[in-house]
Amino acid sequence: MKLYCLSGHPTLPCNVLKFKSTTVMLDCGLDTTSVLNFLPLPLVHSPRLSKLPGWVSKDGSLNLEKELKECAGRVFVDSQPEFCLPERELLDLSTIDVILISNYHCMMALPYITEHTGFTGTVYATEPTLQIGRLLMEELVNFMERVPKAQSATCWKNKEIQRMLPGPLKDAVDVWTWKRCYSMQEVNSALSKVQLVGYSQKVELFGAVQVSPLSSGYSLGSSNWIIQSHHEKVSYVSGSSLLTTHPQPMDQSSLKNSDVLILTGLTQMPTANPDGMLGEFCSNLAMTIRAGGNVLVPCYSSGVIYDLLECLYQFIESANLGTTPFYFISPVANSSLEFSQIFAEWLCHNKQTKVYLPEPPFPHAELIQTNKLKHYPSIHGDFSSEFRQPCVVFTGHPSLRFGDVVHFMELWGKSSLNTVIFTEPDFSYLDALAPYQPLAMKCVYCPIDTRLNFHQVSKLLKEVQPLHVVCPEQYTQPPLTQSHRSDLMLELQPPPMPYRRCSVLNLPFRRRYERVYILPELANSLVPSEVKPGVSVATVSAVLQSKDNKHTLQSVPKAPPVAPSKKRKRVMEEPPMTMAPKPLLSGAVPLEAFLATLQKHGITEVKVEETADGHILHLQAEDTLIQLEEDGTHIVCDNNEPLRATLRDLVLRFLQKL
Repeated sequence: MKLYCLSGHPTLPCNVLKFKSTTVMLDCGLDTTSVLNFLPLPLVHSPRLSKLPGWVSKDGSLNLEKELKECAGRVFVDSQPEFCLPERELLDLSTIDVILISNYHCMMALPYITEHTGFTGTVYATEPTLQIGRLLMEELVNFMERVPKAQSATCWKNKEIQRMLPGPLKDAVDVWTWKRCYSMQEVNSALSKVQLVGYSQKVELFGAVQVSPLSSGYSLGSSNWIIQSHHEKVSYVSGSSLLTTHPQPMDQSSLKNSDVLILTGLTQMPTANPDGMLGEFCSNLAMTIRAGGNVLVPCYSSGVIYDLLECLYQFIESANLGTTPFYFISPVANSSLEFSQIFAEWLCHNKQTKVYLPEPPFPHAELIQTNKLKHYPSIHGDFSSEFRQPCVVFTGHPSLRFGDVVHFMELWGKSSLNTVIFTEPDFSYLDALAPYQPLAMKCVYCPIDTRLNFHQVSKLLKEVQPLHVVCPEQYTQPPLTQSHRSDLMLELQPPPMPYRRCSVLNLPFRRRYERVYILPELANSLVPSEVKPGVSVATVSAVLQSKDNKHTLQSVPKAPPVAPSKKRKRVMEEPPMTMAPKPLLSGAVPLEAFLATLQKHGITEVKVEETADGHILHLQAEDTLIQLEEDGTHIVCDNNEPLRATLRDLVLRFLQKL
């Protein structure tokens, strides 16, 4: 069993498991942190960005003015932002049979895999994962296509040139594999290959293995996966949460008895408590509004935003923010808010019960009805006429490189009354803000990441007790910035097997069994013999048929009677002779009783020697050796066939024939 690791990002995994003749891809996360190296795409022409100076090396030998621009001491690529794809050279991706998706953030690279590698398999995901994943992809495509860039920068990717660039461009890895965003056509084609599954539903793969999704408690429809055969079990834990938020709670018990547990997607903010961050979010928002400023929240169009809106719903009245408008701007804002209300069976129990009252499970429905929350597809159209300040704007993209958020950063960045509050943990907020410097606007970092932290995961692993744990190498050492914090890493016995991008792990498996079925008529012909109390054994002669990874024992077909013919057939055509199988022997030869039997038959001069495996009997007069061992008896006798046959018969008296 092998695990191929195609992504180096621990929370955006992409691994391939070869298990029992099936090749299974576990998630295909898209590492979007690469976009931080690019200039933002403004929706409205930005004089500031268009006047940025081009970059020339200090000695003047390297001039990339057209491709690279300098801003506040940092160098950015002036081109359509590109993404770091999962590794595509480590193995032939056309051989992948199935792709299992754990949550909508971990499927963003799907079109690159299904449309450009010769993939012909099936993708399995839950319904909310598919639908919200579609919205996030649609939003990403929309952001890119709204602001097309004519030029594509490639010179800077040349290894010799990249080496001479200032950091962080100099340190960017695999830049040649970075790709522009896919098209909507590719998204639709990729998602047409998805087959929907429900929690605990068992899906057979070619009769060899069974896969089943379990609730992971992180987001709507998010799953952990069990991949098992009759005798082996692999658990894949990705993006799980034990906190009580809107999704169904995590199913932990089904992860027990795993031979291998592959662990990814832990919290990116192990030191930040989500509840504390929510409190800080609300208080900073209120402070800014009271001072007459605007609040910008760069976020994804699904996920944490539902919890932020719910938290604000409870907070608005107590903080006297009842008249402040809240705007949610995204090409998919309307669909996202509606979807969250209709996936009732994927929600936690207390939200499910509201559906039958009837009440909307999320309070943002009430915020929309009372006009406190308004949603728009973009800043153009209705929004521009209804927009009033001070206000709170939720919009994407959290990287601040594309989407409507770029416009608000340009619009509000010059005033210290305004605040930008970062809630998504995927991007370093300092890197995200770099192309907007110098910035007067206040910045607050409240990363809300509800995924498992190291304390929770250690407790979980103690309960489910897998034999082996596999995880990204980042989890086996403390963070670089806090090297003294040994509590911010996984400490397990035996130690976890770490992986990094492009590594191939041989997973340790002890069991070597296969399940074999026996046909009723063959079972009927068996004659069991009791070898010891409660244990019976029967010999079987059969034909083993293996088809679709199922193994069946069938009766040996009888040779058809040969019609007498005058012509003499060639020897080759004669049916093979089936010989009766030799009887199997069981039992042990007791030393004292055997010596007494030899004496009765006139063999008296016997020298007994003890060995590690049993005894050696030396018949001195006959010059013969008898080796009595636990699993066999050997008679060594030169040119005395009658004696050998006699001794064999004496040994057989003590053994049971099957």
